[in-house]
Amino acid sequence: MDNFLVFSGTATRYLTEKICASLGMEMGNITVTRFADGEFSVCYDETVRGRDVFLVQSTFPNSDNLMELLLMIDAAKRASARTINAVIPYFGWARQDRKDKPRVAIGAKLVADMLSVAGITRLITMDLHADQEQGFFDVPVDHLYASSVMLPYIQSLNLENLVIATPDVGGSKRASAYSKFFGCPLVLCNKTRRRPNEVTSMQIIGDVTDANVILVDDMVDTAGTITKAADLMIQSGARSVRAIASHCVMSGPASERVQASQLEEIVFTDSIPYSNRCAKVKQLTIADLIAETIRRVEENQSISSQYLI
Repeated sequence: MDNFLVFSGTATRYLTEKICASLGMEMGNITVTRFADGEFSVCYDETVRGRDVFLVQSTFPNSDNLMELLLMIDAAKRASARTINAVIPYFGWARQDRKDKPRVAIGAKLVADMLSVAGITRLITMDLHADQEQGFFDVPVDHLYASSVMLPYIQSLNLENLVIATPDVGGSKRASAYSKFFGCPLVLCNKTRRRPNEVTSMQIIGDVTDANVILVDDMVDTAGTITKAADLMIQSGARSVRAIASHCVMSGPASERVQASQLEEIVFTDSIPYSNRCAKVKQLTIADLIAETIRRVEENQSISSQYLI
């Protein structure tokens, strides 16, 4: 346990501090120097030669977060670190995982290639937009699941007549796992989009009458889909509607939409920081989950026993 160091990028320092507290160690020292034109450089303030380094940084916009991580990786490689483990709680650009129309980039694969070329030897991430994105990497990928913290929270609510729902058919696999765990019905929402972040129509597939519904998703961006689904559930006879999602993107009008919706609450992990004030938003920390994963990686132990589903 003395042969590894944990460093943080600028954007994810709040989470890295909690991870290091869980590990019972000090966070590594790193300096990011910024120039007047926006360029920046990274320098480790302690030796990493022959050490296993874990670099914690979510790659949510803006692109500086990704570029900073790439520089951290390159600096560690050039400083002769033994292994370079990228810990990316939220893997940005993951929604661009295929060519869904002509002449578009596959952003997730591009970012994976950039990380690999920079020099990572392992990736630790959580709830990728599509599980198959693990195949974009030629290094080991430890794919964690937010269910490790979400399931105990749902159990603590002691809800009667529980129904698990998904705001779109694409999330049916994730929602089905929750449904099987609780032994409760699964309801789907079928939606159509005119363009990204704009839902044109939505229909419920299943019965939510007098049910306490929990909507399950991997991320919430502008909150248009999740709030429309919640309002539709109440109109269809649901007793209450809550939502859980791994990543708190919450951009643009998301906070206002959630506050004005029929959602009683929406629960995220802290993979992305959230600073806007919305009484309905709650965040659960994944610091202990990531800390235990780092510990097991360093001790060459299995991480699969952490998974509840």
